[in-house]
Amino acid sequence: MFVHRLRDEAMTEARRVRYHCSEELKFLKTWATKPLTTGAVSPSGRWLARAMAAPVDLAWEGTVVELGPGTGAVTAALLKRGVAPERLLAVEYNPDFAEHIRGRFPGLRVTVGDAYEFADTLRYAGITKVAAVVSSLPLFTQPPLRRRHLIEQAMAVLEPGRPFIQFSYALVPPVPADAGNWTLDVSGWIVRNLPPARVWTYRKA
Repeated sequence: MFVHRLRDEAMTEARRVRYHCSEELKFLKTWATKPLTTGAVSPSGRWLARAMAAPVDLAWEGTVVELGPGTGAVTAALLKRGVAPERLLAVEYNPDFAEHIRGRFPGLRVTVGDAYEFADTLRYAGITKVAAVVSSLPLFTQPPLRRRHLIEQAMAVLEPGRPFIQFSYALVPPVPADAGNWTLDVSGWIVRNLPPARVWTYRKA
């Protein structure tokens, strides 16, 4: 019995490692061909993904909108936190990643669209009430005005206090706080992620 259990555990771990490697390879191939829309060279690690999902309160009404899910690291963390698949909308610009997400998370709503045209994308998906926005977009690959326009669109549909959650590897925020419009909080460095990252949380004032 003990030997069988050890064998089963070893096989499970081997499958996990193979899956992780395939995710890394998929992400790296996409980054090599489309670096500006992919941004990172590898998916978010589980510690960063958990930190991204943590501010989402399950009691909030509305849809949790995930921008740039990639291969689904943060998606998995949101589902593990308890967000029901039917309450989660994944907005992915890359059709290959979108197809991957559909296959990995059956029942999840996935739309191929431009997250920076946030209002139009929500309208197309039929979303009228947003509980939170969780973004893995490579904001620093975009001009400052386009980044700000995205935050402005999100704040227009979020209720006061509800978050727009964004990670980055930078020392400065992708978009600064704007008194009277939105506040900004930042986490400590998540050093278990490679490379280390921080989570920036914008909230409607």
